[in-house]
Amino acid sequence: MRKFAVLRSTIFLFVTLGVVAAITAAAQTTGLHFAGAVFDPSGRPVAGARIELQSASSAKTAGASGSDGSFSIALPAWGAYVVHVEAAGFASVSQTMNLTAMSEPVTLRFNQVAAAAENIVVSADVGEIALASPDPSQKIMVREELLDANPGRPGAPISIPGMPIETAAGGIKAPQYFVPGVAGDHGEPIAQYIAVGGYLVSNNLSANAHGNGYADPNIYISAVLGSVGTDGGAFNALEGNHALNMAATYSLRPPGPTQAGRFVTLTSDYRDIDLAAGFAPSDPTKKEWLAIEANYGNGLMRTLEHRKQFKWNAMRVFTPGAHELTLLSIGYWGHSHEGNLVPIGYAVQINDTLDPRQQDQTHTGLLAASDRWKIGENDEADFSGFFRTYNLALFSNFGEGLIRQSEFRTVEGAEARASRRFAQWIEALAGLDYNEDDIHRDNLDHYLSADAQVFGPFAKVLSNDITIREAAPVVALHGDLGTHVHFYAGLRHEQIWMNNTDKLKPDQSSDQEQGFENPKATVSWTPGIGPARCLPSASFSIGQAFFTQDPRISAAAADGQPVHASPFERSHSEQLVLEKEMSGTDVRLTLGRTTTTATLAKIDPDNGLADDEGPGTLKYLTASMRRQFRFGMLQAVFSKADARDDNTGLPTPEAPRTIFDVLAALDKLPWGLHGRGEYEYVGHKLLDVGNDQHSAQYEAIPVGETRLAAVRPFLDGRLELGASAEIARGYTGQTTETMAPDWTLGQTPYCAPGSGASGAYNDFDCGTNEQAVGIRMVSWVGGSVSWRFGGRR
Repeated sequence: MRKFAVLRSTIFLFVTLGVVAAITAAAQTTGLHFAGAVFDPSGRPVAGARIELQSASSAKTAGASGSDGSFSIALPAWGAYVVHVEAAGFASVSQTMNLTAMSEPVTLRFNQVAAAAENIVVSADVGEIALASPDPSQKIMVREELLDANPGRPGAPISIPGMPIETAAGGIKAPQYFVPGVAGDHGEPIAQYIAVGGYLVSNNLSANAHGNGYADPNIYISAVLGSVGTDGGAFNALEGNHALNMAATYSLRPPGPTQAGRFVTLTSDYRDIDLAAGFAPSDPTKKEWLAIEANYGNGLMRTLEHRKQFKWNAMRVFTPGAHELTLLSIGYWGHSHEGNLVPIGYAVQINDTLDPRQQDQTHTGLLAASDRWKIGENDEADFSGFFRTYNLALFSNFGEGLIRQSEFRTVEGAEARASRRFAQWIEALAGLDYNEDDIHRDNLDHYLSADAQVFGPFAKVLSNDITIREAAPVVALHGDLGTHVHFYAGLRHEQIWMNNTDKLKPDQSSDQEQGFENPKATVSWTPGIGPARCLPSASFSIGQAFFTQDPRISAAAADGQPVHASPFERSHSEQLVLEKEMSGTDVRLTLGRTTTTATLAKIDPDNGLADDEGPGTLKYLTASMRRQFRFGMLQAVFSKADARDDNTGLPTPEAPRTIFDVLAALDKLPWGLHGRGEYEYVGHKLLDVGNDQHSAQYEAIPVGETRLAAVRPFLDGRLELGASAEIARGYTGQTTETMAPDWTLGQTPYCAPGSGASGAYNDFDCGTNEQAVGIRMVSWVGGSVSWRFGGRR
């Protein structure tokens, strides 16, 4: 788990009325006292938390929080102190404070239920930054405040506000990701990590058979997820490949008394059933748990999926001496038939799939370990590594016949890093990060028969063995320049080796090596309690990032011949963040700009070529607010973006220009109910801006989703009954495809006059067969029952 710096502006959930009680109590104290309150990730007071203060002369004083989370600790003198807070089941938190007679009572919050004993640094607002989490735009969302995106079904385990996730084809296929101005497809410019202690294990699979950077969250069991954090990607030296536009880090719940522990949950709707169970020792001092899940269903589309999924997640923590060793194991196997994209806008849909042969089979296994060694008061070392296997066999029809995309790979990585605090105002980090992907039989095959019962014969389009190695020395420095100004500077040197063995065309094999620097820097300012306190906190960040494009990608030149391009894409990002609390509501504005070098679109699933989208520029503005009430929480996010090709000036295809999300958590409803509700809207975006072959432009239909969930605990929290629902409008997975005239496998296409939305014959551009395609979204209702062993959750 990583250190999280931007607490108040990213975890608005913690602004509760308990703060008011803490301030009132502190106002009644006299003399030299440090007063405030401690809260957990869900905004509830933490009783029995230990608060320790250490002065510049190393003198220490300590106290504990009461039943309402409040505390008041006598001080020997005013001055600068390092405040350290810890409580069972939470990561300890630390903060440097300058305490004076004018200091107001403080709020100390645990960012999340954390992986074992990994420290996080909390701060009052966006102006505060930290060594391991320097991006002021970072948002940490705890599991309790989020909704399941697809309860009892595959896809994204939880809904991330402001980051739409689409499961475009149903089945077990990995979802697609979007952020303002970025069409992340299956993960290309959006890095995804699994937190193991302080180690970030990459979940992106470079040069994947289906999508470059393919990141599949199906591996997680939703019940044991603790939190998810998002940041800008380019501003943290610890984040590497694929972190061009964003990074998302999934953290599993830590072993210990706050873990979900022993439970059984059954989730179902009228076509799907899911059973999850958790196992943990009844002795809370034994830090380990195991969760398993089995899933069967037919999905929400007309095409039956006959889906089967099996997975496990397990964690164990050892604490020998000054070491803390975290072990994580993940296993997953899934198979399903799938629907697929069909032309949008037909008055009558004859089906929701082009080809009943479409199916997906995936399995993966992951082992990861992280050793955190507390060498001394100011020194720490971390040694981590992981090993993973992965297999994919995906059969799809994108309008020009059945294809198979398949691969097997092993992935391994290791990291060693050390950090040292030289003084209260300065600390540094240095380390080495290594990752390797060994991809075997990275194949694209095209089936020649249109018979729905025949899987052959087929012609090979691509067949490659690929090895991608990344070695990255990392250095970073964080410090305070007085009370109001803070800074971070980091450098990540990337040395990349890429070997591509083309089995079909040996003369197109390649062996490349390239090194480049990715500098990062952030400067922040906080107004403090002086005359400038009415001003917002502010930070400015710059950073460079990269991702390895699929070395199989070629761009089609004007003469139709493939032209090989650089497999490395670079980006340069700038970001300004302003944050202010007004009348108990946290308000934040983020303005950003990212420029990228020449980008190749994903491999065409039929011919293996890709479009050269050229260098591009993305500009975006995001406004967010969050308010905590006695009975719950309300937050809203609104983003506008403009992404364009620098050469043509045309918009970037499939990049959303408007995203709006509002999330409410209500914990004191009648009859003991707890409720969650979320509305997510993705506005108009161009799917195709036209090219030399066709001038038509296609625009996506806006998408709106309303997610609802309610749960009622019984028997002191041991039994929980829940209901969930989604009201959906629009199409998921919207894109364009070149559809063959017989796209319905022998049936007459609905391209007759009057069949389209306007009744015109050319509604779907039947002359060129270029179609806007997608899958109509379906509303649903489901329920769940959960039993937790051993008492109250």
